[in-house]
Amino acid sequence: MAAKQKSVFFCKECGAQSSSWLGKCPNCGAWNSLVEEVIKRDTTLGKTFAKSIQTNIAMPVKDIQVSQQQRLDTSDEELNRVLGGGLVLGSVLLIGGEPGIGKSTLMLQVALNCHNRKILYVSGEESAEQLKMRAERLNATNDNCYILTETDTEHIIAQAEELQPDIIIIDSIQTATVQYIDSSAGSISQIRECAAYLSNYAKRTATPLFLIGHITKDGNIAGPKILEHMVDTVLLFEGDRNYGYRILRSVKNRYGSTSELGIYEMQSYGLRQVNNPSEILLSGRAEQLSGTAIAATVEGSRTIMIETQALVANSFYPTPQRTSTGFDLRRLNMLLAVLEKRAGLRIGNKDVFLNIAGGIRVFDTATDLAIIASLISSSQDTAISSKYCFAAEVGLSSEVRPVTHITERISEADKLGFERIFISKYNLKGLNSSQYHLEIVPLAKIEDLLKYIL
Repeated sequence: MAAKQKSVFFCKECGAQSSSWLGKCPNCGAWNSLVEEVIKRDTTLGKTFAKSIQTNIAMPVKDIQVSQQQRLDTSDEELNRVLGGGLVLGSVLLIGGEPGIGKSTLMLQVALNCHNRKILYVSGEESAEQLKMRAERLNATNDNCYILTETDTEHIIAQAEELQPDIIIIDSIQTATVQYIDSSAGSISQIRECAAYLSNYAKRTATPLFLIGHITKDGNIAGPKILEHMVDTVLLFEGDRNYGYRILRSVKNRYGSTSELGIYEMQSYGLRQVNNPSEILLSGRAEQLSGTAIAATVEGSRTIMIETQALVANSFYPTPQRTSTGFDLRRLNMLLAVLEKRAGLRIGNKDVFLNIAGGIRVFDTATDLAIIASLISSSQDTAISSKYCFAAEVGLSSEVRPVTHITERISEADKLGFERIFISKYNLKGLNSSQYHLEIVPLAKIEDLLKYIL
């Protein structure tokens, strides 16, 4: 008897299921997000999958034994930092990024550098010969790295049961399929079922699992949003194609902080870890130029000195242009309004362009003061010394507000040879300035900054 086919509608945003098409998803409220898929259920496979799921019983919270989470070293310091110290046994990690950004290269490097671990690298996009060529280009070998070119999830699990690897890498989850669903690879139902099947194996065997995922044109991970809820960690591998630098950023982490980031540089032989990003993100200008200022930012436990570049020019359009690269455009507009209202800087009829050097994107509000300084410098065509740096937030009343981790920012500036750092006067409390070689300049309002720049 032929298997019964069933047409079901899935929401692309949350993965909710409906028997008929609806204009608005009843679960998440998204409009025009339901797509139709044909599902063919195989009861035999369903029973096999159900048997692999362990049955737990409820117990009082006082009886639960808490054990220390054991972490595996990935032989990659940047990846270890982002994960919070290494891979947790049984964790499921989803890494996404634009096509060609280096996701597969990063994962293959991890697989080839973990010499003391047995790695299973499953590829549904490349052949074994292509992976061998890439491994030769990376100039790395690992006798414990096993390559499997397969898209059938049940066969992948069977190979994993036989091999019993320490780490599994799936490249990519959009190519994986299960037989009891009749829709094509990459569909919502296939992604959800494959991720659930693989996650169940990872939790049951305490095997860390990497899932490489595609992203949409909006920068979101492709597939149902429930995919991000099913995994323990979501990593984004991002960067500008015009630059060689790549940023590994954590947006969800059940076992660590989401504020950490790792920095890599793309080379001909693969990805190189950048242990001191401050030196590569500073341009090393031979002469003083207007419109540039150095900001002391903190990303997780790492202090980074970045260069902000601003250009204020006369506008030839009725509506002046406002362009920002690597910084929130709405916050830039707020800082421009503060300069116009509080500092008396007439730039409302001028074009403003802002760029964060190195092609990275910053979210630390401590860059506010550096951006203010670069805007004033470009507007007045006055250069700021390359030995000056800034670390403070700017409020709507032009007050210079304090920021966290001020001692780490000052220490990094002192180590890199800066002569003067501008901070909020409210950060001076409990600060021992005598232990640093650079001058610490406290500011109360941005008006106090003008005498140092102009």
